[in-house]
Amino acid sequence: MTVSTGPSPKAGKLKPMKMPYRNLGRSGLRVSLLSFGSWVTFGPQLAGQGAAECLQAARDAGVNFFDNAEVYSGGESERIMGQAIKDLGWARHDYVISTKLFWGLHPAVNMRNTLNRKYLRQAIEGSLERLGLDFVDLVFCHRHDPHTPLEETVWAMHDMVERGQALYWGTSEWPADEIRAAWEIAERHHLHKPVMEQPQYNLLTRAKVEREYARLYSEIGLGLTTWSPLASGLLTGKYRDGIPEGSRAALPGYEWLRDRLTDPAANKAVEQLSAVAKRLGATPSQVALAWCAHNPHVSTVITGASRADQVRDNMAAIEVLDALDEDTISELESAFQGLAD
Repeated sequence: MTVSTGPSPKAGKLKPMKMPYRNLGRSGLRVSLLSFGSWVTFGPQLAGQGAAECLQAARDAGVNFFDNAEVYSGGESERIMGQAIKDLGWARHDYVISTKLFWGLHPAVNMRNTLNRKYLRQAIEGSLERLGLDFVDLVFCHRHDPHTPLEETVWAMHDMVERGQALYWGTSEWPADEIRAAWEIAERHHLHKPVMEQPQYNLLTRAKVEREYARLYSEIGLGLTTWSPLASGLLTGKYRDGIPEGSRAALPGYEWLRDRLTDPAANKAVEQLSAVAKRLGATPSQVALAWCAHNPHVSTVITGASRADQVRDNMAAIEVLDALDEDTISELESAFQGLAD
């Protein structure tokens, strides 16, 4: 990392720090504060040796949690990650791995956009086969399903844990009321309860984590594995002059991102983020990641990268944590005031 030459008294070389670990909510499972996920990159941008290099770079930095999902690249992401871990020869006790279920891979009526018992039973079997594992540590219901009785889903997830196919289950982007209802069903029937939620969280997307879920942290012990800490790359600053060739927004199928990533007001706020980063001797990405990790309710911040050097750059965000005092946090949040949901 570079040393800032700006005039601020806060400028200076950041201290090296080891990867911190936090409990996943109220569970006893400890996950690295920064983790590595395969969304977007594994498949369209990354496979084989490149995937293994990214995974190893994350592991070398102290990462122990690796996030995946059935739907990523139509199942290919799970295959790529599973094969890379096999090639690297990692011991199963050394890492925590997840998958997420909901969207489905098969066009049959009971196999798409559902959390019914039939789908969940077959979907976890498919994910384990692609990953080459006997069990995943975490399994998420990737979205809420209003067409399946919640009690059916809770029982199916309980049974999945009882069969040893997953150790903990949780949700992703669920409404707070549905998470609480699922927890209460499990409590009433003495079933395995949802332990964690995976919401989007960054300087531009804050409502669920900071307001909607606020009571769930203390009342049911909800843990968070947050995704998109860089707002799909916007907070890196690379979209201030348009869409760079080879970037995520330039990929086929990601056209929906382009208007948001090139939004003038958002990129104006990113200029202020970049100024803070320069003063701290860091990059905008590192500061944005550290801002997410600064929230004590966040168990782990899921990062993504298509090259090992990007992984190492992201992991250096740990060194920024101590520099984020109350004044700096307030400065960052003021820059994005009126833009965040």
